[in-house]
Amino acid sequence: MWSIIQAAGWPIWPLLLASVVALALILERLWSLRRSVVAPAGLVDRVLAEFRQAGASAELLAKTAGAGPLGRLLAAGLANVKSPRPVMKEAIEEVGRVVTHELDRFLTTLGTIAAMAPLLGLLGTVVGMIEIFGSQSAAGSNPIQLANGISIALYNTAFGLIVAIPAMIFYRHFRAKVDALVVEMEQQATKLVDLAHGERT
Repeated sequence: MWSIIQAAGWPIWPLLLASVVALALILERLWSLRRSVVAPAGLVDRVLAEFRQAGASAELLAKTAGAGPLGRLLAAGLANVKSPRPVMKEAIEEVGRVVTHELDRFLTTLGTIAAMAPLLGLLGTVVGMIEIFGSQSAAGSNPIQLANGISIALYNTAFGLIVAIPAMIFYRHFRAKVDALVVEMEQQATKLVDLAHGERT
């Protein structure tokens, strides 16, 4: 592996850094966007059961808010449960915007790496081509410099694609997952509003 990095020349270092950052972001988002963390199954039913028993107590609000992003939405609704339905929905929507922003965290960086990696690979290709052209002289070609230029061009092109393709796949996957989670949380929060105001049984 070290021999490949040496053969690829200095342009490979930004790509290696981008690959490490992309891998860290992918692992972090895989851990943070688990459905059991963002929108635990049955949370609304448990919260409603406790609400019907003890009302919107401070203990229930704190416990619900600590149950992840969906819990924060439900806690915002419960805190305004005695207000009219539009006020309760508005409180949930305000917290929902913050929660959505947090779910989108790091996705812009991951998308930037996916778009930037092929360009960094292209930069390495250009550097390799310059090395190839530099191997030609009036006295003939320098085979060592020619081989070095070819190595730089090919390794950087390949590594740029190796970094970009998984980064783009996971970026699109996480974007779709966030959208699905946001829709699910909206449905659960609407269910809470309807049940709290007696519009659903």
